[in-house]
Amino acid sequence: MAFLAEADKLKQITRATTVGDGSRAENSAEHSWHLALYALVLGGHAPQGVDINRVIAMLLVHDLVEIDAGDVPIYANSDPAATAQAEAAAATRIFGLLPPDQGAELRALWDEFEAAETPDAQFAKALDRFQPPNQNLASDGVSWRAHAPKLAQVEARVGAPIARSVPELWAWIAPQIRAWFARNMPRD
Repeated sequence: MAFLAEADKLKQITRATTVGDGSRAENSAEHSWHLALYALVLGGHAPQGVDINRVIAMLLVHDLVEIDAGDVPIYANSDPAATAQAEAAAATRIFGLLPPDQGAELRALWDEFEAAETPDAQFAKALDRFQPPNQNLASDGVSWRAHAPKLAQVEARVGAPIARSVPELWAWIAPQIRAWFARNMPRD
């Protein structure tokens, strides 16, 4: 119960990405739920052998560390090593609230997601990168306008993980992203 009560704090972590209508920032709990739904709905696009149930579990726990470490926007100029260290410490504390076997199981899912080396984790990471541009396209780029990333940053930080696991999703969204940037940030 201590873990579940602690997980409720994820609802208080504000993200840089907005909800689809652009009216407000989404919180990290909403993001995690939305990604789990993405996995359920888009699971048919996963590479062969991907276990969608594991992916959903991974997506439900992947951002719990933000309770302690906060959300680091994907386009932020942050220190990746410092972020990784803060998130690992948060994972130790938060998953440590569970009984040891259960805590180890969820921590292993989190570690797998972070490493993004297995097909399950690569698909989960691809969905984690696929959702924000969809939200930006729906909101006419509210968070893109606020953070002013370059198109090259979007393609590197979002496109590469998507294309690695689910190239057809990148092929679908990339032209929309490029068209939005051409219309709205032509200096890019």
